[in-house]
Amino acid sequence: MLGQLRLMPYGVRFLLVYALLMLSGLALTLPLVVEQAVEAPISLLGLLWMLLIAYLIFTITLVLQRKQSAWALSVGLATLSLPLVLVLWQWGGILAAIAGATLATALFLGLRRPAARAWFNEP
Repeated sequence: MLGQLRLMPYGVRFLLVYALLMLSGLALTLPLVVEQAVEAPISLLGLLWMLLIAYLIFTITLVLQRKQSAWALSVGLATLSLPLVLVLWQWGGILAAIAGATLATALFLGLRRPAARAWFNEP
């Protein structure tokens, strides 16, 4: 398994780092969701967080297994960086938005490379 991870293209590695950072960010904000769950059994924020966590874990698992369906899920995960640009623009101004746009561009270009596409070869 470690030998396979060493051969992983940089675009896929970058996607995994992004996914793990996103997963840790969701985990850090989970107390807010738990606080809302005390007041109401179902909240929109709680539902969104659980869907995002499930999507991230499922995508990470399939990427590590090199499944063909993981490529489409990886592109879907990369599209989640686009709302990040707007959030960064609201919080940090134009420089933060440029950093977010650079992140989104790097994710998309990294996944579009032939080496990254060839990584997902298991049926």
